Amino acid sequence: MIAHHLLLCATPSKALCSPDPSLGLASWETLKRLVRELGLEKPDRPGGVVLRTKADCLRICTEGPVLLIWPEGIIYGGVTAERIEKIVLEHVIGGHPIEPWIVQRLPFQGLSPPPAP
Repeated sequence: MIAHHLLLCATPSKALCSPDPSLGLASWETLKRLVRELGLEKPDRPGGVVLRTKADCLRICTEGPVLLIWPEGIIYGGVTAERIEKIVLEHVIGGHPIEPWIVQRLPFQGLSPPPAP
C-alpha cells in the first residue's frame, strides 16, 4: 500500500518559481536521505510506503521549490532542505500539515465512472 507520494519540483530546466536552482537540489538530496533513514520506502512499513519523485516542473510557478503531497493534494512552497525535514516529520509521518507553508490544495477527487451510453 502507498501511504504518500511526494513530488518535488527540484531542478526545473526553465525555473520560473525559484531564483536559485541549488535550493531545489539541496531539498531533493535531503528528501532522499530522510526517506531512506526513516525507512519510509520499505514495502512492509506499517501504514504504507512513501514514494518520492523528482519533477522538472509541477506548473505551480510560485514560491519554489514546490512539494506536492498525494493523496491530500497539499502543495508546499519555499521547500528548503530545512523545511523538508519538518514537512516529512510533521505532515507525512505525524499527519499534521504545516498550514503557513501551504500555497495551494488540490484534493484528489478520484475517477468518475464513464457516462452511460
